[in-house]
Amino acid sequence: MKRMGGLIASAAALLLAAGASTAGGGATVGVRSANCAPVYYGGQGAPQLVVASDFPLQGFYGHQAKEAAQAVRYELKQRGFKAGAYTVGYQSCDDSTAAAGRWDSGKCAANANGYAQTPSVIAVIGTFNSGCAEIEIPILNEAPGGPVGMVSPANTYIGLTHKRAGIDRSEPGRYYPTGKRNYMRLVAADDYQGASTAMLARQLGYRRVFVIWDKELYGYNVATAFRRAAGRLGMKVAGFTTWEPAATDYRALARRVAKAHVQAVYLGGLECENGSKLVKDLRSVLGRRFPLIAGDGFTPFSATYRHTGGVARGMFISEAGLTNGALGATGKAWVAGFRAQLGREPDPYSAYSAQALDVILDGIAASDGTRAVTTARLLQTHVANGIIGPFSFDRNGDITRNAVTQYRLVPPGKGVVFRTIVPPARLVN
Repeated sequence: MKRMGGLIASAAALLLAAGASTAGGGATVGVRSANCAPVYYGGQGAPQLVVASDFPLQGFYGHQAKEAAQAVRYELKQRGFKAGAYTVGYQSCDDSTAAAGRWDSGKCAANANGYAQTPSVIAVIGTFNSGCAEIEIPILNEAPGGPVGMVSPANTYIGLTHKRAGIDRSEPGRYYPTGKRNYMRLVAADDYQGASTAMLARQLGYRRVFVIWDKELYGYNVATAFRRAAGRLGMKVAGFTTWEPAATDYRALARRVAKAHVQAVYLGGLECENGSKLVKDLRSVLGRRFPLIAGDGFTPFSATYRHTGGVARGMFISEAGLTNGALGATGKAWVAGFRAQLGREPDPYSAYSAQALDVILDGIAASDGTRAVTTARLLQTHVANGIIGPFSFDRNGDITRNAVTQYRLVPPGKGVVFRTIVPPARLVN
């Protein structure tokens, strides 16, 4: 390992003095908060730098998020707790509450302020949910010595990084008050997901479709992206309307779809916004095998299947990113190693979380150990053979390889991989 110069050693001493004090067993106390676990570190003494993760460890996403945190620990150990000349620890922080069963805006803000005011925190893996990212990005953008870099394994909201139809005029600019970008994502944004699903519909031979969305911003974004791409693929969108989440009956809407003589319906929205009732009414009018296509708002698969009483069987549902089986040799080797430790097949987001750590470690290794330079190096990432394959980030912080996996819903509520589709930019821009 390269020997530390005086400037680096002094910086490390300042970090420790500013709140990264040593605890029993040589672990560094990073963010002092009940939301965060003690720093994980397997080296001697205390690490110079800390990478935090910001995941919802309770409620709806708790199982996935806890496993993602395990994946980060596993990968940091594989990397020897090092990033070039620097030693690195890991701190897992929770942005959710048991009462809400999801991310909490107050916790997201508190966590972000904790990271910003703890000099030892060099970068953040997260967030898991886009709404939490909206809160944390601008706080970390103005952090002392920063901006502090964020690498998300899961966020898909378009406005975090770039403009599209339907995005608020203040986005994404309002997330970057310093004018410098500090946020990157490893999965395709919702505009690419909508375009990928339109490609699926075209590949299945559907030329005339109906689009319904749920009056929420996510639903509008994916539905609009689907409609745009469908038109460019020569498909006819015979209807573009909303469903009312508070409605108790959608059979009139289903009859309207039937009169349009379409071959498939695309549902842009959330299953929890009464989407399952819509699916049941569409299938009751159009037939139990009528083609329905939806975005990742209809995951988890088991919930959609259960809430529709199995009527959703055969639906196509998309999700950003690659499955474990679609990874290259490097990714499959990583999954095999983590599977052996975990004792079961890892969730796909675990590989993406480990990749986020690798991006950060490589960024630190190429930096001078400061927040600002590390973040600049993160944006310059070019990976030739990573866990999720080859990729880089564009100037907005979006990944350049926008893979979307299309699943088929089958009994007893599982998503079976149908195909992976990477939409070309011409269908999105």
